[in-house]
Amino acid sequence: MKKLFLLVVFVIGAGLTTQAQTIADNAIGLRFGGGDGLGAEVSYQRALGMNNNRLELDLGWRNDSSFDAFKLAAIYQWVWNIEAGFNWYAGVGGGVGSVEDKRRLERRGNDGTFLFLAGNVGIEYNFDIPLLISLDFRPEFGFNDYDVLNEFSPDVALGVRYQF
Repeated sequence: MKKLFLLVVFVIGAGLTTQAQTIADNAIGLRFGGGDGLGAEVSYQRALGMNNNRLELDLGWRNDSSFDAFKLAAIYQWVWNIEAGFNWYAGVGGGVGSVEDKRRLERRGNDGTFLFLAGNVGIEYNFDIPLLISLDFRPEFGFNDYDVLNEFSPDVALGVRYQF
């Protein structure tokens, strides 16, 4: 009976330990997408505590003949293990950005700073090497006094990050 009790405690402890180690402390890389037209973002993830929660910070920018823009997003994520390196996650957050539309310099209706709220849901695969790939959907709802991003903006992206 003692051996059975010890075996059950060991199996439960191993299972809890495995769940706690499903995400890396830090990950940095690129997030390719951009429903808002900004394109790729530099992405950083930081694990928070032992409950498989993390903070993701993304900085996107665009500088071309039509637009100068940047966007900084902060998303709090909950991460759940699916199986064998696969995780799924969901999160909430928001951010700030600024855009200058160079195509209409005489009318500044599309220029300005904006705030946005965002949700996030996705799936990721954690390779045996320190590489993490993800596919996620981030709906964003923008707010400001101008015409820029006063609406719903869906964002689907592929992420590639180095874990450390």
